[in-house]
Amino acid sequence: MNDLHIRPAGETDLATLVRLRDDAARWMLARGITRQWQPGQLDEEHFRRSMAGGEVWLAEADGRVAGAWELWWEDEDAWGPQPSVAGYVHRLMVDRGNAGPGTGLILLRAAERRVAATGRRFVRLDCLADNARLNAYYKDAGYRVVGHKAGKPQPGGPPKSFTLMEKALGTDGTE
Repeated sequence: MNDLHIRPAGETDLATLVRLRDDAARWMLARGITRQWQPGQLDEEHFRRSMAGGEVWLAEADGRVAGAWELWWEDEDAWGPQPSVAGYVHRLMVDRGNAGPGTGLILLRAAERRVAATGRRFVRLDCLADNARLNAYYKDAGYRVVGHKAGKPQPGGPPKSFTLMEKALGTDGTE
């Protein structure tokens, strides 16, 4: 199922995005990851705002949703004021029932190519500081730790501490 069709999400995808996020949260909880996402934290309005201020992308395989992510063009809550040299990946989500192994990395690479296509030189993301598995995942994907952010505001929840990670891009979306 690695033959993915990736497209910008639209208004008709809002309920799907909420379901995908809630399913990802339930998957984490079932594996003992209790401080990351909770079902019901984000609603359609969250994704509508993300589309208005950035981009939300949806991946489909064989007509079924395989995953999604948000791409922001600034993230002052985590990174402070920055020059316009980066895109910020948020809420990388995989539908565990429809996506094959490696889908998350395919989505991440698509986000990197999108950022590179805008001429920006870096992809940045933040992940929960105490989620060692997720931090390792992004390091293995070529991201490096560039800082930490304590007390970052969270939609629908209390502030949390994050590891700030960055990957330099070439013009073709690769290192």
